[in-house]
Amino acid sequence: MKTPDNSIPQDLLEKAHCVAIVPGLKKGGFIVGGQYGKGFLFCRNTTSTSHAWSDPANIRIEGGSFGFQIGAGEVDVVMLVMDEAGAKRMMKSEFKLGAEAGVMAGPVGRSAQAETDATMRAKILGYSRSRCVFAGIALEGSTIREDRDDNETLYGKRYTTEEILLKGEGATPENAKPLLQALGRYSFREK
Repeated sequence: MKTPDNSIPQDLLEKAHCVAIVPGLKKGGFIVGGQYGKGFLFCRNTTSTSHAWSDPANIRIEGGSFGFQIGAGEVDVVMLVMDEAGAKRMMKSEFKLGAEAGVMAGPVGRSAQAETDATMRAKILGYSRSRCVFAGIALEGSTIREDRDDNETLYGKRYTTEEILLKGEGATPENAKPLLQALGRYSFREK
């Protein structure tokens, strides 16, 4: 967000229902490829007038591909869920990107006002960051799963994604507060 010309547009962050952050998604392949990463899912608190973000729910993202490809790498991924139906699907124990909701590479830059096509067609906008530059990323065919083991590590109980995001189960972990504050700072919206 500190490089406005190459960042996720703030007006899209303000409209997002949920945000998934997967730092260090590993991608690699030789003819057959794969990707794997762990991260967090946050959704807007719809029961509050402040529209603050929920506590984080742990997620895993996994996927495979086939075709001409060679190499390996690691990227940070951010996904914006742009509607309530997409948010409800993300709260399931398993969610297939592309099959259950349209996902496409999101626009970058200072403003997404002109990018109406992106928000009208896609339920989820994907971004990747490598070497401090955000770019759109398509994650069709990847699966997002809740990670109850990591939820237990974070909260002391094997909460489901839905229990954390909708019911506010568990106390906000101290080590999650800086990320929640940063997310709030860049995605504030008035009602």
